[in-house]
Amino acid sequence: MTDTANVIRPAPQYRERTAFGSSGIPMFCVSVVLFLVGVGVALLPLLDLPGVLVAVGVVVALAGAFLSLGLTMVAPNEAQVVQFFGRYVGTIRTDGLRWVNPLTVRKAVSTRIRNHETSVMKVNDASGSPIEIAAVVVWQVEDTARASFEVDDFVQFVSTQTEAAVRHIAGKYPYDSYGEGEVPSLRDSADAITEQLSKEVAERVDAAGVKVVESRFTHLAYAPEIARAMLQRQQAGALIAARAEIVEGAVTVVDRALERLSEEDVVDLDEERKAAMVSNLLVVLCSDRPASPVVNTGTLYQ
Repeated sequence: MTDTANVIRPAPQYRERTAFGSSGIPMFCVSVVLFLVGVGVALLPLLDLPGVLVAVGVVVALAGAFLSLGLTMVAPNEAQVVQFFGRYVGTIRTDGLRWVNPLTVRKAVSTRIRNHETSVMKVNDASGSPIEIAAVVVWQVEDTARASFEVDDFVQFVSTQTEAAVRHIAGKYPYDSYGEGEVPSLRDSADAITEQLSKEVAERVDAAGVKVVESRFTHLAYAPEIARAMLQRQQAGALIAARAEIVEGAVTVVDRALERLSEEDVVDLDEERKAAMVSNLLVVLCSDRPASPVVNTGTLYQ
């Protein structure tokens, strides 16, 4: 559980619900018919019919025009947040031409999947070393009501909270564990740490009705001022590990050689001769340069 679980956030006041509405095509036809009929009736006095028909025609035409104000177009992967005199009354998610109360105000909110990539930030890891880190977060608006009314700008809110989460996660782990037990590090345990990053970002942006799909580190490196020193440290560690493996293999080879010589009774070696043989074999096997043979014309004791 991340430390953000201890942060007390206000409970959301709004939850998305479906707004009252209907298919827009029938209402479009009704509004067009009313408008045309109204115009036609208003023009009847030109045919010497009663003048009161002008008022009736105008009212019918205005009624058709008023109904047409309720028509709204909803694009795929888009929602329309509906407000009636400032009060949230629901959300339209069905794409196509829809009709709602003409007195309402509609605001489009995209529900498409988006990417947010942070800038390269310089932070200190758990060991205090300055590192450069950046991440990308894939997110999507899940609750349009909270995205519209709980935060001022949900896109900027996601951006700010993502950067805060990346800084927090980077400060909890070292860049590299250097073989110190099972300590997770940003370089060696990237998958597990990015999973924690996704959880923390999701907790931070939940107030805005946003769902986090996934997150990944896109840049991870030591800061330039210590990069050379850390590279030398990594090279030294790799050299020590290689030497340790070479020595272990050399000891195995020497042990096997002495065992074969003893089993096949090739030569009878006392302890001093065995020590000399072991020393020579280890020098040959562990040296990083080709060995130069020396011909011994005397004995091992001279």
